[in-house]
Amino acid sequence: MKQNLVFIAQSLDGYIADRNGGLGWLEMVPNPEKLDMGYMPTIERIDALVMGRNTFDTVCSFGIDWPYTKPVFVISNSMIEVPKKYKGKIELVIGSLNEILESIHAKGYESLYIDGGKTIQSFLKEDLIDELIVTTIPILLGEGASLFGNLPKEQEYELVESKVYLDQLVQSAYKRKK
Repeated sequence: MKQNLVFIAQSLDGYIADRNGGLGWLEMVPNPEKLDMGYMPTIERIDALVMGRNTFDTVCSFGIDWPYTKPVFVISNSMIEVPKKYKGKIELVIGSLNEILESIHAKGYESLYIDGGKTIQSFLKEDLIDELIVTTIPILLGEGASLFGNLPKEQEYELVESKVYLDQLVQSAYKRKK
């Protein structure tokens, strides 16, 4: 079954990065046992990841080994070729979202994890998100990169599940009402 899902964290006021693009606030709640908060079960449900260029650059800046074992498709109009270090790890895709999805689906990947603020917003604008898993961290950033932008029309989701992690983080899973 073809589906596009989002697994992301946000501040109480709906930002996914602070005013300087920083992500340090994501670790404000101590996690000594390194709970994955549902990340691995989500990854097990997907066939591939689709992310924007900014998210790709952010992941590359972490200074860690490539963290993904599933295929990763990077949407970019500015990157003309895959950096040498990431050849065989990512595939560049361009075109409309429907063309990109058609191309990815033709390769046999149907359950996709959509990642990156602008990419998520683009998918939402085209009404292409089936499931949202959003973890809310108890901080008000005041401004930054918003998770949700303006949409051309309302979209209804239904709450499937809500969990509390580390006595402070609320994770809610929503499925799109069709």
